[in-house]
Order: sequence, then C-alpha cells, then structure tokens
Amino acid sequence: MELTGGEPDCVGYDAKTGDYIFYDCAAESPKERRSLCYDRQALNARKENKPKDCVMDMAVAMGIELLTEEQYRELQELGNFDTKTSSWLQTPETIRKLGGAIFGDFRYNHVFIYHNGAESYYAARGFRGCLKV
Repeated sequence: MELTGGEPDCVGYDAKTGDYIFYDCAAESPKERRSLCYDRQALNARKENKPKDCVMDMAVAMGIELLTEEQYRELQELGNFDTKTSSWLQTPETIRKLGGAIFGDFRYNHVFIYHNGAESYYAARGFRGCLKV
C-alpha cells in the first residue's frame, strides 16, 4: 500500500481468525491509485481515453481487497478521510450488472456513498484497501 501513496494502519483484530485488519488511512485517496475505472469489464468497454488500469486489477496485484461500504464507514469513524477526493468501493453485483459502481467521500461532516458508471474515472477518485494478516 505504501508504494502507491497509501498509509496502512491496524484498525482491528478478528478474534475468530486471529487476523489483524489494516485499512489504508491516508488522508486522501492515494495519488498513485487515482484515475482508474472500476474493473476490467469497464476498462475494456471504453473505446477512447482509456485509463492506465482498473481498480479491481490493481487491488489484486497489490494483494489487498477494496473496502466495502461498511468498512468505509468504519474508516470514517477514525477520522475525516476523502475530504477532497473520493474512493471506489466494493460494489454489489446487482449494481455492477447494471453498469454501475459505488464510491464514497466525506463532505459537509457526512459520509456520502454515490454511484457512477463503472467506466468513469476521475483525477480525484482512487481506492482504498483492506489487508488481513
């Protein structure tokens, strides 16, 4: 996570599995993980101006999982993250099948979860990860 601008921090312990849980706790979505569409299907669907990669492939290559909406809300309880950026989140299959993907940010003292087409990508949108050790 550090190689792409992230700041992993231990946020919990799973007593059932014995795993320590790390989330990416960088103040803003890591710079080296921005400007990416959601998944390989979305990347392949773009005809023009394709981004360099997609979130899901990059997360797998890094050995991390994308934060879920629940994990993202837990992260926001630890501080104010993504006040200027946003982060793609694991998207329910029912939404993804319809072409969408979800992302979150923190504005106006509130956690917002939004949607976009999975093919979209923005300079201020990246992703955060979870690692269990």
